[in-house]
Amino acid sequence: MASAHGISLDVPTPDGVADAYLAHPDDGNPHPGVLLYPDAFGPRASVEDAAKRLAGHGYSVLVPNVLYRAGRAPVVDLPEFIDPSQRSDIFEQLGPLMKAHTPELAVRDAGAYLAWLAASPQVTDGPVGSVGYCMGGVLAVRTAAAHPERVAAAASFHGGHLVTDAPDSPHRLVDRVSGELYFGHADQDPSIPADQIAVLEQALDAAGVRYRSEVYEGAHHGFTQVDTAMYDAAAEDRHWRELLALFERTLGK
Repeated sequence: MASAHGISLDVPTPDGVADAYLAHPDDGNPHPGVLLYPDAFGPRASVEDAAKRLAGHGYSVLVPNVLYRAGRAPVVDLPEFIDPSQRSDIFEQLGPLMKAHTPELAVRDAGAYLAWLAASPQVTDGPVGSVGYCMGGVLAVRTAAAHPERVAAAASFHGGHLVTDAPDSPHRLVDRVSGELYFGHADQDPSIPADQIAVLEQALDAAGVRYRSEVYEGAHHGFTQVDTAMYDAAAEDRHWRELLALFERTLGK
């Protein structure tokens, strides 16, 4: 794995400016672009570390603050380590902001993020990848569905609410995806129980999408997030193996 560095930057959007973080290999060469959507807690030190780790494998990784309309990251105060006793207070603040980030806004923002990657001299021409965690998993799928000509691969890890009753539920959009999809589910995740995983897989099968959908036994929602009590080292390692293999297959490295 090569060394990588990160910088903070701003991405113009139709609704303003999104603060973001770009991780890039230290070799100075352009690399395939990856759009990394963090969980609801947003960009922070642990997410930046993950972006640099991914960049070290040869990618230019853009991490946007998807809740930028509410302010620059962190949009709410976060402790260095998030334990269950703090989650309710944090989500009391984040909940309305997440609800306000509608699918329409998410897709509009995705276009701006992809446009930034396309214009960056640090990103090669060609397809990009997308990966998301928790709420970011939904955003990764929406991005792949809205921009099939640009997104060659998208991955969702412990993504919640991928199956809903809404007409624009993520599982209803997979027939628009042309790239490969990967889903890493936690089996201890009330936001996507086993019956909803089955519905998602039925939709993927019906759409003829290239995909893998796997349940990580014993893992909880948020298993990749090292600064939370949900972290599971074995599940995180598995997530890295699958994510890197996906991008190696699809991004022409």
